[in-house]
Amino acid sequence: MACEQRLTTADRIHKHTVTHFGYRVLSLTCRGMVDPPEELLEISELQKLNLSLNCLPSLPASVGILQNLVVLNLWGTGLLQQARGSSLANNQLTYLPDSLSELTHLRKVNLSHKQIAHIPVCIYTMKSLAFLDMACNRLENITEKIQALADLKIPIMEGNYIHSLLRMFGCLTELELLNVDYNEIQNITAEMHQLTSLGKLACHPLDKGLHIMYNPLSKPIKEVLDGGLQGLYNYLKAN
Repeated sequence: MACEQRLTTADRIHKHTVTHFGYRVLSLTCRGMVDPPEELLEISELQKLNLSLNCLPSLPASVGILQNLVVLNLWGTGLLQQARGSSLANNQLTYLPDSLSELTHLRKVNLSHKQIAHIPVCIYTMKSLAFLDMACNRLENITEKIQALADLKIPIMEGNYIHSLLRMFGCLTELELLNVDYNEIQNITAEMHQLTSLGKLACHPLDKGLHIMYNPLSKPIKEVLDGGLQGLYNYLKAN
């Protein structure tokens, strides 16, 4: 116990950093933190960081120093925008530091279950991103910038207010799973037929493929879905 008390905060953090499946991993989940410890930034070799289920009012710009990160989990953190007025009471994550654009090795980002209206700009600079979870937010549109994420394999955007699947999704040829269940989608762009790696229409949450259930799809798209993904693609190519 006396030895433990003599350890610096940085030493204690290093003790909780483990190697898991070849990655340097640190989990600080559910610690009641309001600020990530500054000593965290000394662990330059860190590749996976879990800050979920804390009460972070903001994410310090200095997190951008951790340029070896491939996974950053912010689920359930209650991050708030630094703004005036009552918006602070709504638990809305609408701001991420621009410095996060320096995390070019990030492969996985979880920003689900917030009230985000737009995908943060810094996300589009994370060229290595393969997994992006934006489920249960307030997204209405996906901008053309999404095509910058050429390595994206799994975007999860269910439970939003997205109106249409834009042609830019057709550029994301690495997609293996696209979940847009429970949105407001009425139309599907013809360029979607290029996404042959999706493989099938999917229902189970863990299945790869196109998840597009519970959307007000316009006719004749709704009937075409009965023919599966290939039926949908044949329709899109012909129209």
